[in-house]
Amino acid sequence: MDIRAVIMAGGVGTRFWPLSRKQKPKQFLPIISDRTMIEETAHRLLPLISPSQIYTIANRSQTKTITKLLPQIPDENLLVEPKGKNTAPSLMLATAVIYLQNPEAVVIALPADHLIKDAARFLKKLEAAGQAALEGTPIVTFGIPPSSPSTGYGYIQFSPQDSTELSGETFFSVEKFKEKPGLEQAKEFLDAGNYFWNSGMFLWQAKTFPIKLEQYAPELFPFWKKIVKALEAKQESLLISVFDDIPSVSIDYALMERVQPVWMCRGDFGWSDVGAWSSLSDLWAKDDRGNALRGDGMLLDSTNCLVHNPGKITALVGVEDLIIVDTEDALLVCRKDCDQKVKQIVKHLDKRGKKEYL
Repeated sequence: MDIRAVIMAGGVGTRFWPLSRKQKPKQFLPIISDRTMIEETAHRLLPLISPSQIYTIANRSQTKTITKLLPQIPDENLLVEPKGKNTAPSLMLATAVIYLQNPEAVVIALPADHLIKDAARFLKKLEAAGQAALEGTPIVTFGIPPSSPSTGYGYIQFSPQDSTELSGETFFSVEKFKEKPGLEQAKEFLDAGNYFWNSGMFLWQAKTFPIKLEQYAPELFPFWKKIVKALEAKQESLLISVFDDIPSVSIDYALMERVQPVWMCRGDFGWSDVGAWSSLSDLWAKDDRGNALRGDGMLLDSTNCLVHNPGKITALVGVEDLIIVDTEDALLVCRKDCDQKVKQIVKHLDKRGKKEYL
C-alpha cells in the first residue's frame, strides 16, 4: 500500500493568542513538548510513512518556516496554496499532486496541531484505515470516543449495527456528520452512545477523491479539473487564478457531510485537538491544587489556574480557574470557561487596526 500523509499547516491558531500570531501560529510553537506541534505530527508518522511520502500544505510564509522545522521532507512535498481558501481547496490541491504521481495511493489528511499520546496505537489504526480506504472506495475517518458533552467539537453519528472488520479493526458506517451542538444536544449525543467527536482526520484513495467530488460536491469538481490541468502544465499563474475563484469552504462542509459511504474507526489513541488554552490543563504537569505553570511562580490559595510566563515569576493570590499568558507585548487574563472567546480578541484587534498584535 502506497500511503501518503498530507499535514494541513495553514491555520492561524487565534484561540492561542497572544502566544500564537500570524507569523508564528500554534502549529509552530512548542506547546506540548520541546518540539513544535508540526514536528510532533510529522515525527509520529515516521515508523509507518517515510519523509518522502509526507506532504505539507500551507501558505508561502508558513512553508518557509516548515522548511526549517522539517528538513527531512523533500522541498517538492512542501506544497504552497496560492491563497488561503479553507481546507477543501487545500486538500484538493494536495490530493491532485499525489493523484498525478500515483492515483492508487491512499491519502491521509491530518491537522498539524493535534496531540496523539499513543503513537503506536495510532499507527496501527492508521494502517488499517489505509486498507479500508481501498475496500469499496469509502472515505475513512477517526471518531473520538467523547469524554464529556463538549460543545467545541463536531460529532459523527454512526451505526453500531453496520460494521466491517478489517486488519483487526472495526469500521462503522457513518450516518451523519453533526455541527457543533448546544449543551443539551451534546448531552443527548453522549447518552445515545453512537456519537463520537469528529477528529478532522480523513483518508481516501487519490483516484476516488475526484469521483466523490463530482458526485457529492459538483460545484467544486470543475475546479479540481483546473487544478490538475495547472499542475500538469506546471503553470503557477493558472493555479493562482483557480484559487482566486474557488469557494472558501471546509472539507467537512463541502464533502464529508454529503459523501457516501464513510467508514469510521474508533480513535482511542489519546487524541486532543489542543484547541484552546484550557486544554493544556490536562497536558501540562499540575501541582496539588490543579495549577499548571510554565515559568516561575508563587501561587498562594489559588486553584485550577494555567499560567504561561517563562522568564518571569508570576504571583497569584486567592484566585481560581484563570488563564494567564504573558508575552513581550501582550497579556491575557481569562476565565477558563471563556477561553473559546479569545479568538474574538483577535477579531477586535484586527478591526481596530492593531496589526502589530496579530
